[in-house]
Amino acid sequence: MTRAILIVLDSVGCGGAEDAAAYGDAGADTLGHIAQACATGQGDREGLRSGPLTLPNLARLGLSQACEASTGKPLAGLVRSEAPQGQYGYGVEISQGKDTPSGHWEIAGCPVPFKWGYFTALENSFPADLVAAIIREGALPGILGNKHASGTAVIDELAGEHITTGKPICYTSVDSVLQIAAHEEHFGLERLYALCRKVRVLVDPLRIGRVIARPFVGSAETGFHRTGNRKDFSIPPPNETILDRLAQQGREIVTVGKIGDIFAHRNTGLEIKPFGNAAMFAAALEAIEKLPDGGFCFVNLVDFDTEYGHRRDIPGYAAALEAFDRELPALEARLKLGDIVVITADHGNDPSWPGTDHTREHVPILAFGPGLPAGPIGRRESFADIAAKLGTWLGVGPVGPGRSW
Repeated sequence: MTRAILIVLDSVGCGGAEDAAAYGDAGADTLGHIAQACATGQGDREGLRSGPLTLPNLARLGLSQACEASTGKPLAGLVRSEAPQGQYGYGVEISQGKDTPSGHWEIAGCPVPFKWGYFTALENSFPADLVAAIIREGALPGILGNKHASGTAVIDELAGEHITTGKPICYTSVDSVLQIAAHEEHFGLERLYALCRKVRVLVDPLRIGRVIARPFVGSAETGFHRTGNRKDFSIPPPNETILDRLAQQGREIVTVGKIGDIFAHRNTGLEIKPFGNAAMFAAALEAIEKLPDGGFCFVNLVDFDTEYGHRRDIPGYAAALEAFDRELPALEARLKLGDIVVITADHGNDPSWPGTDHTREHVPILAFGPGLPAGPIGRRESFADIAAKLGTWLGVGPVGPGRSW
């Protein structure tokens, strides 16, 4: 039997989405613009990194060719492998939106068949009856925020008032999301989770994809910062995913990072959720060493998105990509004959783009494993092609509407 490892580099898009203009993202290109910035010195930061983007292992697998197929342009400054050792191509999202659930569900074989609900007003974003229900169900003195905001900025702005009044900070973005930030000590972590569960029920009729608990710590004197205790409360996927199919077959499933939250903990197996890309990748390596034949390991590395994309931090994003690239040989060393690894992304988050939100992009797809023939897989007309490939590879049949390559 075989094993499969699926790694989602959260937000590492490769440009080119044909419908990007409908989302205000025509021309966005996460990888392309990071590479261009690094090649021109805009990716330098003293003590962190400098010079052109350096991704020798991803390049060896065909990353530059995948990006070039998507946009028609190679990654600036990246040393390009002329004989890639992996399978390489790019995926086109058919789900509407540019958010985490849409991307991950489609990757897992379940494109979103409906339109998400959104809070579009930049100020007073939430309907008055929803605000009243949140206050009533949460036994709250009120809420703060109620607007579109950057998570770190809104905490800096309102944390002091939150601590004084006991009112949680509620905010949203262009994504289908309602986020609630609260101090772990002054408000209470479990109380925040309980509030989010109640709000999850309240926004279900509005088709809001996620309610996200955003706990933070600190003080006005030391500064405030978010912790690793984030928790997403998501709508469950409306149709079968590869996780469901594998669970029905009794296969071993390990999910690392926020995969459990994204899939509403449905058939997500052993959930491992450390904090930070390095810890999550280390946990994935440990899980892979123990993964039996027929098993599936599904990994999300979120720092690209939350720490660097949303914060429009080009040097930080580039350094995180280079750190991941350095770890790839450790993953390859743990693979057995018959294993397949697929590396992809769920959307873009171009750190050179205006604003702080995701960008509608194609995503790279790289596949490799001992004995797996190398070569182009071309344009994949849905992210769901990944689930079709992995389901076929694992012997449970293709999952969803995608086509295996």
